[in-house]
Amino acid sequence: MQCTAVPIPRTMGPSAPVSVSPHSLAAAFAGVPDPRRAKSITYALPAMLTLAVAAILANHLSVLAIAEWGARQSPELLRALGFAEGRAPCQSTLQRLFCKLDGRKLSAALSAHFAPALIAVPLTPPLQGVAVDGKAQRGRLPFQEGGCPVHALTAFCHEQGIVLAQEPIEQGHEKAEAELTVAPALLARIAWPGRVLTGDALFCQRHLCQQVHDAGGDYLLLVKENQPILFSDIGLLFDPPLDSKPLPLLDRREVRTTEHGHGRKEEVRHLVASTDLTGYLDWPGVAQVFRLTRTWQEHGTRKEVVHYGITSLSSDVGSPARLLALKRGHWAIEKGLHRVKDVSLGEDQSSIHQGQGPTVMALLRDAALNLLRRAGIRQITACLRYHSQHPAAAVALLLAAAPY
Repeated sequence: MQCTAVPIPRTMGPSAPVSVSPHSLAAAFAGVPDPRRAKSITYALPAMLTLAVAAILANHLSVLAIAEWGARQSPELLRALGFAEGRAPCQSTLQRLFCKLDGRKLSAALSAHFAPALIAVPLTPPLQGVAVDGKAQRGRLPFQEGGCPVHALTAFCHEQGIVLAQEPIEQGHEKAEAELTVAPALLARIAWPGRVLTGDALFCQRHLCQQVHDAGGDYLLLVKENQPILFSDIGLLFDPPLDSKPLPLLDRREVRTTEHGHGRKEEVRHLVASTDLTGYLDWPGVAQVFRLTRTWQEHGTRKEVVHYGITSLSSDVGSPARLLALKRGHWAIEKGLHRVKDVSLGEDQSSIHQGQGPTVMALLRDAALNLLRRAGIRQITACLRYHSQHPAAAVALLLAAAPY
């Protein structure tokens, strides 16, 4: 049997310091407003949030499990977390707080802490991709009548695997409308210079592209029938009708990649980029358009999918290879965030559904995952098992200074 060891950074060792750095996540929680009455406060809000993230890092994923984990810790470790009397709150105390806490204020505090923790964003290539996508918490769905099946919109950095921002979605809206309603607030919390917004065709909206462009960023988005004029113009450029004489592209740059795996004998991606429409299209900041064709063999049948897209990246910065890499990198949000939260952090299994509770727990899972990724850890499940046996290592991640 093969065994894979989990590399443990120095901040996670048994002798890790327990003093709280002013630049730690535990210190950042001090900026979250406390919704409780002053006379009813027994445990400090930063300590309760720090406890919750530490317990999640130790593979205790529900509110009950968080409370049980806290009850088992030594008074010394609890004091390091911020509990002066060396005892932790019970499940009902945690649950009442999470229901009342303002999810947007907590999200803003996490964004302010983790965004500067990224490697300095270069102003020349390669650029950082930022994927934007909605996510459902399936455990909540049985408790809601109608409404939007997506509960949060998230911005996720392709390269670092870190959540930059999350915006809760209120119920009562159709899925697409709900995501677009909160998208401007989400984008406003991100420093865009040196970053490229990636997303599906839903986010190909004039006002969103303008917002990112005005903030000094770029975008790379698919175009579909929800933007009929734009879709038609790009389609006529790359794939004119059969009964018309096609005109050669004045600017044609392309890249082709071939891969094997995923049950497919061979998958070919062919991206063609052009600046021919740059002066014609009435779209904020557009610099190039592209066509992406995917072909593969599946069960003896050849299949093909064609997508059109736009980007504000100039041809000097956005080569066809770079555009293809950004397009493919967008799906890191599915594998590197959504799947990890559902499978390793138990988000799909959580049935929390009252008040702000589900939003707060989702944000605390993001915080735990960000801490692990920031420490260079990629084997998330293995590290959770390690922390379950070494709680001080989990606490050290929360108390240590962010590596700005």
